[in-house]
Amino acid sequence: MFRSRYSSNPMQLFSYVRQCLSTEMRLIQAAGGEGPSGMTPLAVGASTGADILHKLELLRRHTQDSGEDLRRMEQEQESFALQYHECTKLNAHLQQLTTQPQSQQATTSEQKLIRQKEMMEQMLNQKIAGLMQLRLALGDKLKETIASINSLQAQVLDDELIRWKREQQLAGNGAAFNSNLDSIQEWCESLAELIWMNRQQIKEAERLKQKLALDPPGMTDVLPQLNAQITQLLSSLVTSTFIIEKQPPQVMKTNTRFLSTVRLLVGGKLNVHMTPPQVKVTIISESQANALLKNDKLGGKCGDASGDILNNTGSMEYQQATRQLSVSFRNMQLKKIKRAEKKGTESVMDEKFSLLFQSQFNVGGGELMFQVWTLSLPVVVIVHGNQEPHAWATVTWDNAFAEPGRIPFAVPDKVPWSAVADTLSLKFRSATGRSLTEENLRFLGEKAFRGTFTDGNQMLSWAQFCKEPLPERNFTFWEWFYAVMKLTKEHLRGPWVDGAILGFVRKKQAEEMLSACANGTFLLRFSDSELGGVTIAWVSEHSEVFMLQPFTSKDFAIRSLADRISDLNHLVYLFPEICKDHAFGKYYTPFTENQPTANNGYVKPFLVTHVPGWGVPGTGSYPNTPQHPYLQSPDPSRDTPSVASSYASSVATAVPPDSASNVQDMDYLDQLDENFDISLVGLGDFMPGYKPQ
Repeated sequence: MFRSRYSSNPMQLFSYVRQCLSTEMRLIQAAGGEGPSGMTPLAVGASTGADILHKLELLRRHTQDSGEDLRRMEQEQESFALQYHECTKLNAHLQQLTTQPQSQQATTSEQKLIRQKEMMEQMLNQKIAGLMQLRLALGDKLKETIASINSLQAQVLDDELIRWKREQQLAGNGAAFNSNLDSIQEWCESLAELIWMNRQQIKEAERLKQKLALDPPGMTDVLPQLNAQITQLLSSLVTSTFIIEKQPPQVMKTNTRFLSTVRLLVGGKLNVHMTPPQVKVTIISESQANALLKNDKLGGKCGDASGDILNNTGSMEYQQATRQLSVSFRNMQLKKIKRAEKKGTESVMDEKFSLLFQSQFNVGGGELMFQVWTLSLPVVVIVHGNQEPHAWATVTWDNAFAEPGRIPFAVPDKVPWSAVADTLSLKFRSATGRSLTEENLRFLGEKAFRGTFTDGNQMLSWAQFCKEPLPERNFTFWEWFYAVMKLTKEHLRGPWVDGAILGFVRKKQAEEMLSACANGTFLLRFSDSELGGVTIAWVSEHSEVFMLQPFTSKDFAIRSLADRISDLNHLVYLFPEICKDHAFGKYYTPFTENQPTANNGYVKPFLVTHVPGWGVPGTGSYPNTPQHPYLQSPDPSRDTPSVASSYASSVATAVPPDSASNVQDMDYLDQLDENFDISLVGLGDFMPGYKPQ
């Protein structure tokens, strides 16, 4: 079958195989779910690509057939013209004979010429009938081909390209994005070639018709209508394939460099690169984007911009190796932004903008002029880093719940919790390397719904998501989630991926989990009361559960979580009964007695985490449940005592080379203690509550 179909066109086979492989790569991460008739997403994707290639091949054959019909019609028309010319000469000869004196010979010649004329006229009538039939058949064939092109183009642009854009948008929330844009470009290039060939055939048919007008009265000429349809298809293809290959950042900070890439998928095939078009970038508001789509669908201009962008123009370049016509803006920078008036509880982080990319060029040697434009995904503009969490809430909600064909940039106010949960898990996995479990998502559901969570169909509002503070807190659900995600991404990624951090556990649940465990068993949970905090809960030998004051990013910038757990000797087993060294040992910072001297001549100290009353750092022992003022909870409403950790005295050791082999020779430490000034250590930076006596 392959030999018979592709022996004359091996490139078609190559394209088919590459498309299958591309589709497999794009869908390999699609887990579960079945398509029509029990087909998996992988099979559906591969089938779609093969179906498009098959339809393109059929259209090529139809176009070739139309070309042959057109050539045959031209030959028949030329033959008709020759015979018509002979018939005209014959008529002239007859006219000449009628002016001559009558004779037997003249009469015989005249009768012979009359018979020849009748036969020739009969043949001409047959030629005319044949030409009329060819023209009608060609018109029907062109009409059928254009209808098939229209259907296939809708499949490529409205299904495949829109799906690519949707997957690109979901990638903004962390979804896997194995782009098949090169395959889509091949399909679009094939469509452009077919459209151009059929358009040329229509124009040639019109030319032949002008040379020989044969339309009987009352017959409608379909060629002008077909020409308009095929030109519209070309226009739609060109304008739809001007796309943003690399989106600008969706949370955009003013005076910060950013980049973006736009690409014209059919630019190479239509030789647009022969006169490289210029592309201009402006930023427009949501209302301006709405007006643009309503009133200027084929235009490329918009009203006043909503801000000033530096380095916002560039020329499209053609890469011969990849056949891509694109331009990359690598040094754009938003200098200022014009904001709309706010209503109600709206903030600047709720306001959405979009980058408008626009260009114009001609094809066919100036025959057709196109103005093209495309809008980026919604962008939230911030001027300070503390606006970032809320801005990401706006972007995340828009990316996840934008509906196809929406009015820019409308999103539903309420969505099912199951959809929110999928989005949060996707975003957390992208940031930290591991998805959220069903237990994690139930915990988040109870927090988001303020303890009234029932099931996945329960509707969560935008206000509950990121507007209304959590009970007895001054932050929202999203702010809590974002802070936890940021902390995990920056400082806890390894242990989180290993499963060493339970994280999403309520305090009461942690107490219940630990109460039946062995002395020294601990777990890590995210703090409910402190943004971006993680606390260590552990059980003493009397089955009493304690919670360590939460650590934040500032703490981990000084000493990592694994090193802190290593410092605390009363922490023995990670819940349920995993030796802490086995769980965290690979993340410990290696320590050697011979500390190198820094470039400035000083010996670098290191800090040890210490919980007062729970053993001395480095002793390797842990006492019974202590009675210590640090165990008094700062929050009287808490059932579980909160234990504040501190830093033990900084240790700065410089082991002389000759004493490295004798660890018992520690006389030099006495000298260090005698000359040691604690004020030089700056414990106040690490222990705000510490006051030198």
